Amino acid sequence: MERTENRDCIILIGMPGVGKSTIGVILAKELGYQFIDSDLLIQQQEGRLLRTIIEEEGVEGFLAIENQVNAGIQARRAVIATGGSAVYGTEAMEHFRRMGTIIYLKLPYDQLKRRLGNLKGRGVVLKKGQTLRDIYEERTALYEQWADAVIEEEGRDIEATLKEILNFCLQIQVDGLI
Repeated sequence: MERTENRDCIILIGMPGVGKSTIGVILAKELGYQFIDSDLLIQQQEGRLLRTIIEEEGVEGFLAIENQVNAGIQARRAVIATGGSAVYGTEAMEHFRRMGTIIYLKLPYDQLKRRLGNLKGRGVVLKKGQTLRDIYEERTALYEQWADAVIEEEGRDIEATLKEILNFCLQIQVDGLI
């Protein structure tokens, strides 16, 4: 696992609806970092909403665009909230690993299902015939594979999750990793 000298970014990964963007904004303010939402970068570059890209390009086309955009992010001292499907892009995830610390925000399936409404309206990447349970099970292994830390959100509100992330960040800073 190749790391660079300037590993000063925090990259949030996890399923749609776990709060990556919400927590990311607050975390960036707490740390004095910039905040980057990779889904918004994709929409900005493509000039289309995520759901429109998926409809027009198909799942594989969207994943290729997402991988290319994420692999091209250049930032220092940033909190980056990724789309839930970012972990399918090997080049992007290797890039993120070189940029900083990858934190997986994990929520149990039943709680996630309650939080999510219309998956297609959210621009969630679903292959034909896939259910939320299918992508949850498929992605969990990928999230765990790429994560430097897993933050369990079960029973935690945003403040408690944020405190856990900040404690982890403080620890890696003390250990000289950030």
